Amino acid sequence: MTIAKAPLRLGFFTRVLDLAGPAERYRLAIEQIRHAERQGFDTAWVAQHHFHEDEGGLPAPFVFLAQAAAATSRIRLGTGIVTLPLELPIRVAEDAAVLDLMSGERLEVGIGPGGNLSAFTAFGLDAAQRAELFNAHRQVLVDAWAGRALAGGDRLYPDRPPLLDRIWQATFTVEGARRAGAAGDGLMLSRTQPRPAGQAGAPLDALQNPMIDAYLAALPAGREPRIMASRSVFVADGAEEAERLVRQGFQRLRERLLREKPDTAGESVEDLIAQSDFHAGTAEAVTGSLGADTVLARATEFTVQVHSIDPPHAFTLRSIELVAQKVAPALGWQARPDAARQVA
Repeated sequence: MTIAKAPLRLGFFTRVLDLAGPAERYRLAIEQIRHAERQGFDTAWVAQHHFHEDEGGLPAPFVFLAQAAAATSRIRLGTGIVTLPLELPIRVAEDAAVLDLMSGERLEVGIGPGGNLSAFTAFGLDAAQRAELFNAHRQVLVDAWAGRALAGGDRLYPDRPPLLDRIWQATFTVEGARRAGAAGDGLMLSRTQPRPAGQAGAPLDALQNPMIDAYLAALPAGREPRIMASRSVFVADGAEEAERLVRQGFQRLRERLLREKPDTAGESVEDLIAQSDFHAGTAEAVTGSLGADTVLARATEFTVQVHSIDPPHAFTLRSIELVAQKVAPALGWQARPDAARQVA
């Protein structure tokens, strides 16, 4: 099955959630990124999360990506995302500029206003001001990388104008997509998102196509669109193996939800699976379900992550292989010539 328009790039996304202590989590995530590079993936992305180890295991993405850069040679490295309102924007600009230079100009910078509202309290900030903080902090990033004078007259060293073309904004809303387009940034679409009232059964692409429409309409003339579609994808060698690991993953999710939100007690594993936007099974089955996702036909980048299934490390590595060797090529993706040499 082939969709009408192939994503230009294939990405691997990790929330750094392997069932291990933090040091082992980071080691395994680096190994997964290296494996993705060997398989021809174009990009690797990490999510930033503060405090909640079961939701995301990485509070310091630039530190982690520096190690990933040292362990790889070609794959592009991105933040998906930095919660910008919680950061001192000049420090983000400095860390990103240094990392981009030291990695051979391989950095992509995804930013967003953040969804963990309790973290704002810990940082001494008001979550109600997150949109205002996001806009102000993004402007500081842009001014700093462009080499413009900052408050007080100082200028960033080293400045990095090329990073201005590698900013991405994550959003769940049409208005957020319009804002990203007007800024000329890339649009990051999530692997899942809340359904509006009355649309509980709406497919994910039905929610995200209007966001793409708004993004493209707001994009400045002459600015090339950058649209990332992230999807939960787990590919196994057999259907029974995939089903077993899916059930195990969602059983862990249910147990965590029952600890944190006892009012979810009525939700069974089957309920959670039915409410999730994921593609799991054999390569053929996953290719079929992804082929029906109309957002992928409009994306310039397609990224895969195994969350919320979060299978054991060896199965994540195998899923990376099957995506690169069978699923993504069936959807129209082709590894770059330099990447193909690495796979061979």
